[in-house]
Amino acid sequence: MSGIVNRCSWVNMKNALYIQYHDTEWGVPQHSDQMLFELLILEGFQAGLSWECVLNKREHFRRVYDSFDVAKVSRYDEKKMQELLSDPGIIRNRLKVSASVTNARVFLQIQAEFGSFDAYLWGFTGGKTIEESYDLRTTSPLSDQISKDLKKRGMKFVGSTVIYSYLQAVGVINGHGAECDCHQAVR
Repeated sequence: MSGIVNRCSWVNMKNALYIQYHDTEWGVPQHSDQMLFELLILEGFQAGLSWECVLNKREHFRRVYDSFDVAKVSRYDEKKMQELLSDPGIIRNRLKVSASVTNARVFLQIQAEFGSFDAYLWGFTGGKTIEESYDLRTTSPLSDQISKDLKKRGMKFVGSTVIYSYLQAVGVINGHGAECDCHQAVR
């Protein structure tokens, strides 16, 4: 999407990485299970922090998290988790690191049950993107429903606010504001 002039007001125009993320990734319907897993884990790490903080560490996360290979992450043991917790290039929170491994295992169970995580996630909307401006809310009945289901399955750090942000990131919800050139582009 070249030539974007008007962006959502939350974009930090001083951070080229953030601008690129907004312009090319945020809100674009995502159907790759690998990318859906990566963003789910990163959104969990965002809890209580800013997305910009996580985004700035994303490449390092990818290196130390085996490019978010869900099967590999699901097999992380205590030694690997200790390595992650000692790495200053990521967010070093014991509960979040532990949750990432638990969530990988549940993600695999969901893939086995539905054929893909994509089928599971997009099944909540019949494969359709919901239009909703980013400034309306931080949760929704949809994020409440998905959060409740993921928690029931055993996932952690998947509260409704985290899931709402995730749904916007992966394009289940098109949260680009009407003022943003991307709003129509991702439809």
